[in-house]
Amino acid sequence: MAYRKLGRNSSNRKALFRSILTSFFKYGKIETTATKAKEVASKSAQLITLAKRGDLHARRQVAAVLVDESVTKKLFEEIAPKYEGKNGGYTRIYKLGPRRGDAAEMAIIELV
Repeated sequence: MAYRKLGRNSSNRKALFRSILTSFFKYGKIETTATKAKEVASKSAQLITLAKRGDLHARRQVAAVLVDESVTKKLFEEIAPKYEGKNGGYTRIYKLGPRRGDAAEMAIIELV
């Protein structure tokens, strides 16, 4: 299986990840469920790799995914240059344990 469906239809899942990725690049660290964190890690690696290219086409591809234009600018001007010599491994996931309400496994994902 290429990706996790998370019990959602495709449009809902796409909107969820657009929102999570925008928050992730805006704050550099977010707390979410472990399965969402694993999926965000792979999607964020794709966007950072595009941002490292730095051309107009890559900027438009990233802007199509991220909701906020200022976050796209931050990704290209601040985040991507930090990883210029690195080929992956941009994120780190810490597991926190079960959530109190529904016992979902929680995790913190952050930029390395």
